[in-house]
Amino acid sequence: MKTKLLLFLLGCLPLGLLAQTVTISPDPFAETEQITLTASNIPWTGGVYLWAWHFDSTGKQINNPDATGTNFNNSPETARFTDNGDGTYSYTLTPTEFYNNTGITRIAYLVKNQNGSQQGTDIIKNVGAFSVNLTAPANTTTSIEGGTSFSITATAGVTADFRLLANDTPVNTQNATTSYTFTTTPNINTDYRLEVTQTGTSNLVVRSFRTLVKPTPTAAAVPAGLKDGFNFDPSKPDEATLVFYAPGKEFIHVKGNFNGNDWSLDNTYLLNYDAAADRHWIKLNFDSATPQDLLYQYVVEYAISVADPYSTLILDEFNDQFIEASVFPDIPAYPVGKTSNPVSYIERDEAVYDWKITDFTPAKREDLVIYEVLLRDFDDAHSFQSLIDRLDYLENLGINAIELMPVQEFDGNNSWGYNPAFHMALDKYYGTRNALKTLVDAAHEKGMAVIIDVVYNHATGQNPYFRMYNTSNGGTGGQPSADSPFFNQTATHSYSVFNDFNHSKEATRSYVKRTAQYWIEEFKIDGYRWDLTKGFTQNCSASDESCTNAFQQDRVDVLKTYADMQWEKDEDFIIIFEHLGGTTEEKQWADYRLSEGKGIMLWNKQTDPYNQSTMGYAENSNINGASYKQKGFSNPAAVTYMESHDEERLMYKNLAFGNSSGSYDITNINTSLKRMEAAGAVFFTIPGPKMIWQFGELGYDISIFTCEDGSVPDNDSCKLSPKPDGWDYLDNAQRVALRDNWQRMILLKKQLAVFETSNFTLQGSASNLTKKVLLSTTQAGTDEPNYVVVLANLNVTNQTITPDFQETGTWYDLMTNAEYEVTNTTAAITLQPGEYRIYGNKTANLSTSVAQKEQNLRVYPNPANSSFQISQEVERVRIYTIHGSLLKDESFDSGVSQVIDVSDLQSGLYLVKAERDGIEMTSKLIVN
Repeated sequence: MKTKLLLFLLGCLPLGLLAQTVTISPDPFAETEQITLTASNIPWTGGVYLWAWHFDSTGKQINNPDATGTNFNNSPETARFTDNGDGTYSYTLTPTEFYNNTGITRIAYLVKNQNGSQQGTDIIKNVGAFSVNLTAPANTTTSIEGGTSFSITATAGVTADFRLLANDTPVNTQNATTSYTFTTTPNINTDYRLEVTQTGTSNLVVRSFRTLVKPTPTAAAVPAGLKDGFNFDPSKPDEATLVFYAPGKEFIHVKGNFNGNDWSLDNTYLLNYDAAADRHWIKLNFDSATPQDLLYQYVVEYAISVADPYSTLILDEFNDQFIEASVFPDIPAYPVGKTSNPVSYIERDEAVYDWKITDFTPAKREDLVIYEVLLRDFDDAHSFQSLIDRLDYLENLGINAIELMPVQEFDGNNSWGYNPAFHMALDKYYGTRNALKTLVDAAHEKGMAVIIDVVYNHATGQNPYFRMYNTSNGGTGGQPSADSPFFNQTATHSYSVFNDFNHSKEATRSYVKRTAQYWIEEFKIDGYRWDLTKGFTQNCSASDESCTNAFQQDRVDVLKTYADMQWEKDEDFIIIFEHLGGTTEEKQWADYRLSEGKGIMLWNKQTDPYNQSTMGYAENSNINGASYKQKGFSNPAAVTYMESHDEERLMYKNLAFGNSSGSYDITNINTSLKRMEAAGAVFFTIPGPKMIWQFGELGYDISIFTCEDGSVPDNDSCKLSPKPDGWDYLDNAQRVALRDNWQRMILLKKQLAVFETSNFTLQGSASNLTKKVLLSTTQAGTDEPNYVVVLANLNVTNQTITPDFQETGTWYDLMTNAEYEVTNTTAAITLQPGEYRIYGNKTANLSTSVAQKEQNLRVYPNPANSSFQISQEVERVRIYTIHGSLLKDESFDSGVSQVIDVSDLQSGLYLVKAERDGIEMTSKLIVN
């Protein structure tokens, strides 16, 4: 499971005249009376903090109390205001307790951001008033039925004059009394102000409160065929119907930038209610002045404003400003000052995407080679387009499935994405909706499936269904309330973060189905990797890890239900669970509907044994767990990986902690890269789906714990920090050699039937780090091997290995097609440290592809000093830098010597493109 820290890109707004206001209630007040400071119109992000001081009875100024700290540039969390979820922030205190003093004559304060770069003005308030207690109403805002009695009662500590105003109009006066009682019957929303003056003085205390009259929604059935959320037909651009599931909520309004509403509460936009469906809904007809970029929110029982839980895009008041126009152009301005919190965003004029590929079928699961991508760190542009631009690279590597870390709307911009807020909305930080569709289409053109990581274990405090049912009165903090139809009040497993979904509830299951099926239908996504499936039980507690890791039938059942829901939309849909738990539970999923050609796949983490092997340490280096048979599966359901987003990089640990013997030292980068080749040999050749973490094929060696400044602390504080991409590695010949050899292994895996066999064994000695894979098949073609023997020495000294060839005769090194005569199947073979062999009893006649063309083309000598030649006659040769700049372009007639002079080139890595009969072939050249 993911590290639970979240990182956000927070920009500093220019310091200037700030429009925030701070009110105090009650006012005036006694030093022993509890008061609440309320701040609004805050123009900065990152929270509101209190800076405070006071004056004693002598008039002496006394500095800050402990709660607000002594460092103006680094306020503690005890000084933080509570976010009320409606654009206001509150801080409650009792002066004598807060300041730890008595005889307080004045309190002083200002509001600021945490580091003090943004601040308001000083406010000083006198302390002292006769006491007034408003006993009814109990809350500052009360929702009532129109025409019902509403009682107002108050008491004063001394004789006082009471004056009540309703919407600024005096309605009642009672003088010279210590007790006030008045009953009214409001029929409209009313703001009340009770002014209490000590009789015979000018001492005034004011108490303010309001009543909101509950409207009665029109009873009407939801029109047939509509789904929860925004129902819109682009052919009817001037109308839409909103459907909102909000159980237990009596009335709901919608507000936004449509029809001149301008974010106001108006009973014209009170939603209808369908009691049978338990849904609120409204049909909107847009006038000509309504923008094409439609923005809206629901107002739930006058209390909180939320975006549609089924939004497909949202506006974020704090983070959108940091998204480049090149990634997502023309983001509408947030309606600052008119509302707060996320806003639903609909592009009514969004171009309908014209799909090129409509019948894509993913590769067989046993042939899957998945490339896991965090778009934020894959390229500086952090966009879907930047991945599209690199698809040729992934295609040449042999990748047939891309797994994107979460792209559903998450809090902030700078994130791994495991902090989801809106499960149906695309996060704009990576690009537009059509940009994602373009990526999927382009990947399908190249034979690659697109899998996305989905997070349905939890949701953050921004999720509308959390805010509607929580203990913070619609804020983003607190915990789910007891009446939540979606969330557990406390987590029922031991790996919880944020707010834990209750998957036994029908509301949650419907939410998951609606949002998950949407991505399949709308974006033609080919598969999901389900994060933290251990959390889908209701049987455990946050403190009981043994329960969480034990077999739980409810978890098995609900996840099978979710699998059915995905296959309902796409019978070939790829389903992968990150369970990393007991095989008894995993086997039930692996076998589920297997007779129909389905079955669920499971993440199979083998980081530790592979990294122990590449570092040259025998302890815990047994890689037999890379076999799905070792897990007890009857089919290749285990997605095995050496690295994922969540693991330390193998190459980093190789270079930091690698073993050595004499001159052989794994902390030498070239030595370590060669060992990664050997690891690949006993990874890709084991039957079953495989996954590579981005740039693993180039030996990515930046620690997962590296901070943005390049430091690596002794803790995980920087685990989620941005990391540099690996494209500069293409300038390094040894790293490219690792990539090329993995490319060859992947091609063997995908094209030779022997690597799909179930007749294979893994043998490895934990004492000497030798590894062996034996494979046999009866399904191979007549011109391809039906026996394969893979040998690898991951020790730091020479090792002798018994190969156990399945037959005598001529065998072939499948990496080079070099012949190897076997006269004795058990004759020992000696391998140098880090050396490996992949032997087949026939040559590998691989089909024509870009990768195969590169294998056929040979430049020699390579590395070259002053010139090189081509292994086959060609018509044209061009030499490029690794970044694509053309340096040489030569044409040749048939029979003419094809020696190419490179004496004028600097040492480095180059691309050589040769052309013959209209076919281009590419190879790499190292110039010394």
